[in-house]
Amino acid sequence: MNSNKGHLYLIPTTLGDNEPLEVLPISVKKVIEQINVYIVENEKTARHFIKKISSGKSQSSLKLFLLNKYTDASLIPEFLEPCIHGIQVGLLSEAGCPGIADPGAEVVKMAHQKNIKVVPLVGPSSILLALMSSGMNGQSFAFNGYLPIEKDDRKRELKRLERFSFEHNQTQIFIETPYRNNKMLEDLCNTLEPNTLICVACDITLSTEFIKTQTANAWKKNMVDLHKRPAIFIIHKN
Repeated sequence: MNSNKGHLYLIPTTLGDNEPLEVLPISVKKVIEQINVYIVENEKTARHFIKKISSGKSQSSLKLFLLNKYTDASLIPEFLEPCIHGIQVGLLSEAGCPGIADPGAEVVKMAHQKNIKVVPLVGPSSILLALMSSGMNGQSFAFNGYLPIEKDDRKRELKRLERFSFEHNQTQIFIETPYRNNKMLEDLCNTLEPNTLICVACDITLSTEFIKTQTANAWKKNMVDLHKRPAIFIIHKN
């Protein structure tokens, strides 16, 4: 590892609009106070987060590279150029941990290729927090991202995940666009076997946090409103 190169710090953010230091360790604040170059998904929210963590930091001193679904992959090497010249760079996610269900993974991959030291910092991951609180198998699990939108495709995928969960004793985790959460829970209840366990974990770490694990049959009798609330869905068939 070239000691003259800057490091790439993977900086976690909050999962909602709460006070950062309620859920982030002081080490995150110390790193942010030292770094002025960041790779971010959204400039406005990144600046807001940095200001809340380090109110004394000059906003004009910040250099931000934008990395989102519209970013040309050919630009990514440019984002790491400061590291090549000995400057520390921070990678920020919009919510939670960089590189986990997050476009930052491509930057981390390239950092390894360029022999740049990658430094992950501790912070909240909605996926792991949901799994921790689900009561389901934490020894073997899979994160499946977004499921198909089309009804028949989604039903087939849910049945496949349910079957795989039963055959391999593996917990299955996935997410949905927040405004379609209610439809997702409805589809889960109508597609899965009545005794299959479903965990819904939304607004994790916020004052409105809701986490509940029960069977598909029980959910049918106790539906909740998840509209536009960031949520993780987990299933396991025993």
